[in-house]
Amino acid sequence: MKRTLLIGSALTLVVLLVTAVGLYVLMNSRTYQVAGRIVARVQTEEKVVALTLDDGPTERTPQILRALADAEIPATFYLIGSELAAHPAQGVAIAKAGHEIGNHTYHHRRMVLVGPATVRDEVERCDAEIARTGYQGPITFRPPNGKKLFGLPRYLERHDRTTITWDVEPDSGKTATADEIVAETLAKVRPGSIILLHAMYASGEPSLAAIPRIVAGLRAEGYRFVTVSRLLEAK
Repeated sequence: MKRTLLIGSALTLVVLLVTAVGLYVLMNSRTYQVAGRIVARVQTEEKVVALTLDDGPTERTPQILRALADAEIPATFYLIGSELAAHPAQGVAIAKAGHEIGNHTYHHRRMVLVGPATVRDEVERCDAEIARTGYQGPITFRPPNGKKLFGLPRYLERHDRTTITWDVEPDSGKTATADEIVAETLAKVRPGSIILLHAMYASGEPSLAAIPRIVAGLRAEGYRFVTVSRLLEAK
């Protein structure tokens, strides 16, 4: 009897461990979610890439817009609703410059183990702030830190929204110099890649400095830059 209980406890522990690992993998997957469309890279032979910038807007927005204008490329900004509310003029500037704006939730909270009301509030409040910028183009969605489980993908599927992740991430989760960011990007980009950079805060100075060098390097290899929605059309 005691042996049976021990075996049963061990099996339960194994099941719990496997479940936890599975949920962790699902939560962090860039290429799979339980419902709806998710895109980390577009399958194409055409040498096109999308540069995406997460978070903000902040007071650093004008510097980023100047770098993009000097490089003569469009970008896709995944903006936080609360930051848009705090810096409305910067959101307007992004829209007026002709860049694409995506939804990055209102509070930038991790969208796992949250209920339907929270999902709806986070997405729709951010949509409302994006509308106030005057932007009228397509709005894709990027979950904060790329994390999602069940409620978020199901909401997005019901509302015909595409989840956009990335396949090139040279500056997240570590301190990287501009040289390292450029080198990693040029090494990893493939046709249809989605590049993620974080340049909106002071810690993102190397990412901002890397933008013109990334553009020059990829152009030398025959690449051109498009927004995420245009990249999806190349599929």
